[in-house]
Amino acid sequence: MINLLSFIDWNPQPYLFELGGFKVHIYSLCWIVAFVVGWYLMSNIFKKENQKKELLDPLFLYTFIGAIAGARLGEYLFYDPSAFIERPIEVFLPVQSAQGKSAFFGLLQNYEFVGFSGLASHGAALGVIITSYLFSRKYLHRNVLWLLDRMAVVVPFGGAAVRIGNFYNSEIVGKPSDLPWAVKFYEQSLGYGEIVPRHPAQIYEAIGYVILGIIMLYAYNKTDKRKQLGALFGLFLFLLFLIRFIVEFYKENQGEEAVAQALNIGLNNGQILSIPFMLIGLYLYISSKNRIITN
Repeated sequence: MINLLSFIDWNPQPYLFELGGFKVHIYSLCWIVAFVVGWYLMSNIFKKENQKKELLDPLFLYTFIGAIAGARLGEYLFYDPSAFIERPIEVFLPVQSAQGKSAFFGLLQNYEFVGFSGLASHGAALGVIITSYLFSRKYLHRNVLWLLDRMAVVVPFGGAAVRIGNFYNSEIVGKPSDLPWAVKFYEQSLGYGEIVPRHPAQIYEAIGYVILGIIMLYAYNKTDKRKQLGALFGLFLFLLFLIRFIVEFYKENQGEEAVAQALNIGLNNGQILSIPFMLIGLYLYISSKNRIITN
């Protein structure tokens, strides 16, 4: 699988096993790891702040729906908008056209289960913000920024797990590179052309998210920022999408790059979509001193 003598050859089987047309993918397992780690960290936060542990289950249901739905819709809205007309089934279900096959034990003919491999982090962010607002309104009855501040401590580690899944799947590959740790992704999209050593941009991003997670844990546990509504969430938004903005310089462009093509300002989709999040994060962090929690 790996040959360290001449760059890194990467061509793994993307799933563990198959049963009745259903494949258990490594990428899907990385999402599970992300939510398990998130549940553990959030349970500690809830315990520290005397919140009901029973709220964790509905919270993660809301978060799961927001993250998956937002990421899936964002992937096609930002990178492949024509799919809404040409392949609507593939947009809303984790399947791909496979002529002559049947999936889901015959319930969907000519489609193969492939998991949700197309997921956009910007869409996931919007989805989680929306479902966090709905959860706060129904269960917590307090400002949504309180919840988002605490979720900001948890999310970076999950993001790192998902990027590792992208690496395993040979997705979101980097630009060509001659660095000794460059990787030959043999299962990369044919749209990238010749198989050449490339930056492991997914790993760069995963490392950045782990560092961000450590910063957020420190800010939550060792400073008073958790008492300022929006401070932790603002810091998280700014740093997360700053990491994304920087790593994009080492990535190949994704899909149709619909937003970048429309604006034509020399940046790609990921960078353009990151800028509003960074600005919002900066605003929330600076203005948080006016939103002090008094009890």
